[in-house]
Amino acid sequence: MSYIKDPKSIETRSFEIITETLGDKLDKFSESEKLIVKRLVHTTGDFDYVNIVEFGNNPIESAEEVLKEGNCKIYCDTNMIVNGLNKNALAKFGAKAYCLVADPDVAKEAKEKGVTRSMIGLERALKDPQTKIFLIGNAPTALFTLLEKMKKRNLPKLIVGVPVGFVGCPESKKELSKYEVPFIRTNGTKGGSTVAVGVMHGILYQMYERDKYFNN
Repeated sequence: MSYIKDPKSIETRSFEIITETLGDKLDKFSESEKLIVKRLVHTTGDFDYVNIVEFGNNPIESAEEVLKEGNCKIYCDTNMIVNGLNKNALAKFGAKAYCLVADPDVAKEAKEKGVTRSMIGLERALKDPQTKIFLIGNAPTALFTLLEKMKKRNLPKLIVGVPVGFVGCPESKKELSKYEVPFIRTNGTKGGSTVAVGVMHGILYQMYERDKYFNN
């Protein structure tokens, strides 16, 4: 049985197929945006992402700038996102990803207030001035809370708004348009933690040579 075994070759061929299949549908995106869109198609196996991904207020440039400054914290609304991010890529820029939904104090406060842990975790993350990027891949309540609580004088440098589901998800993503904050979102019900990871990797992998970290 003959098949491709080398991981880099598999990914390279996958992206060739994606590029060929999407064709001129990619023309509406910048070169940097195209790389993220194709990575999301690669992550999900779903070509429809070319129709639902939207970029607002120069999000890629904003994220690259804050990452290059160093010591940037990235808040994730699930531990799955934290675990999925390439640690070598983050370390290259002194960045750190974290999630608070499993924190006992967060769980206690959420229970007392009758709200989701995602909301309380997000509120606490907003109090940290080093947390400048937010990856929301699961809970629309986290995205709603972020938009309600963030201060105009200290707006995030990037919001990845890709919660998945039917209750509140499309609505929370639409709210992003009301703010002058850099964002990348998936319109509609599609998204998820793996999509949030894919977006972040799509940015990081444009900033450094990935080959030597390929197997990490």
